[in-house]
Amino acid sequence: MIVDKLANSDLYLNLSSGLERGIEYLSTQDLQGLEVGRYPIEGDRVFALVQEYDSKPLEEGKYETHRKYIDIQYIVSGREFIGYTNVVNLKSLDSYDGEKDIQFFAGEGDLVRLEAGMFAVFFPEDAHMPCISVDGPEAVKKVVIKVAV
Repeated sequence: MIVDKLANSDLYLNLSSGLERGIEYLSTQDLQGLEVGRYPIEGDRVFALVQEYDSKPLEEGKYETHRKYIDIQYIVSGREFIGYTNVVNLKSLDSYDGEKDIQFFAGEGDLVRLEAGMFAVFFPEDAHMPCISVDGPEAVKKVVIKVAV
């Protein structure tokens, strides 16, 4: 897992070409002006999902992992906690859904606070629980860049 401000994203450009393309996208687009939806960057290899939602209480959260994609989760506006732990620390709630590239888990981890201008990168072994409220429900706009592994 990586957590940082987009202003420091140059530090991570050499990790992979897909991460570089995703970070470039976040750095060059008018993210505030993007409507909710899916935006291709490099076909199905790298794409953006624009989301808007109200953050939710911790008790409503579930940990999730993805096998086919790395997530770059960037907060455009609002703030949220994202739970994090290595997947080996959790108990599976269901089997892996290959079509949706997701599996859900229960257990405990640490909470990382993200605010506008910050991003987190989650690799396949990084279980994460997004959308958790800081001080009660809050409107959040987020761009999730999906990068094929």
